[in-house]
Amino acid sequence: MKSWKPWFIEHSKIPVWLSKVAPIEIHAISIGPFVWGRSELSETTRNHETIHFQQQLELLFLFFYLLYGIFWLIGLIKYHSGKGAYYQIPFEQEAYSNEKNFQYLSHRKMYFWRRYKI
Repeated sequence: MKSWKPWFIEHSKIPVWLSKVAPIEIHAISIGPFVWGRSELSETTRNHETIHFQQQLELLFLFFYLLYGIFWLIGLIKYHSGKGAYYQIPFEQEAYSNEKNFQYLSHRKMYFWRRYKI
């Protein structure tokens, strides 16, 4: 599974539409086996979203989305900010911390996001 990559769809309106209800401006989003980008995606963004794809695989997609929502709600209560809550989600912390390390996915341990705290 480590070598699996999502399908990248660039110049999509999906991130634009989701940005209207999200606490942040979405440039790209990983949903299942697809990454939807509002423009051409940089290698850093591709790596960031592929980290999310691997997180989703290990949690069978559904549990990733459930945990993501729970973590965001906990962060919202704790930080009183949707944007602040987003950046404290362990999945995001792992992805942002390693998005510029292009070798990261080849040696990433499963469930590594658990090392990050809300």
